[in-house]
Amino acid sequence: MIRPTTQIYSNYTIEDFQVWKTLFDRQMEILIPIVSKNYLDALKTVNFTNDRIPDFNDVNSTLKNITGWNLHVVPNISPQKEFFEFLSVKKFTATCWLRTFNQLDYIEEPDMFHDVFAHVPLLSNEAYCNFFKGISDIALEHINDTKAIELLGRIYWFTIEFGLIRENNALKIYGAGIISSNGETKHCLSDASEKINFDVKTMLTTDFRTDILQDKYFVIESFDQLYDALPEIKNELEKLI
Repeated sequence: MIRPTTQIYSNYTIEDFQVWKTLFDRQMEILIPIVSKNYLDALKTVNFTNDRIPDFNDVNSTLKNITGWNLHVVPNISPQKEFFEFLSVKKFTATCWLRTFNQLDYIEEPDMFHDVFAHVPLLSNEAYCNFFKGISDIALEHINDTKAIELLGRIYWFTIEFGLIRENNALKIYGAGIISSNGETKHCLSDASEKINFDVKTMLTTDFRTDILQDKYFVIESFDQLYDALPEIKNELEKLI
């Protein structure tokens, strides 16, 4: 299927708006008590609501004034090299198409509900963005080293995509792969998965699968902890390549 490379807002259908509302309402119902306060605050900052698909022009205007980030439309998931290259200049690659009602519970390739609802709000959080930019800068230093990019992908996976954070002695969600997934949201804080305190060496040597509910999640204390770990990430990475 040919996917759009530009968001043309007038092309969204009634079903698109219904899908966005259904997914938004369903996720927020279970997320509110268990998602990071950072995310809830950020959701208000970018003004995401259930009755309106985000307009990328509005989002970019908001982010530019806060953290300097913006969205770059791509048709499908970006190759890791291209992805990190865009991140290094504060551009987050995002799709602008939505899944259908038949795909509410699972979609093989990420759509804009994952990319935008789950990822974009925290791009208004400065501490989070500092880590995001830092990890991309490390990636650029090794952009032609396949192994290095693969290993950095593990850091990205266990933090940005599937990370948990401790807030007021309770585990909360901040990873986008959890935030956009109904099944993952219900699973991640249950006894069915292992919770591991943030550890760079362990992350770099832990593989993952993309086609199952995760069996382990890493827990941070704050986004500042992620940023402060960048020198260690760079050092440990270079020991492995």
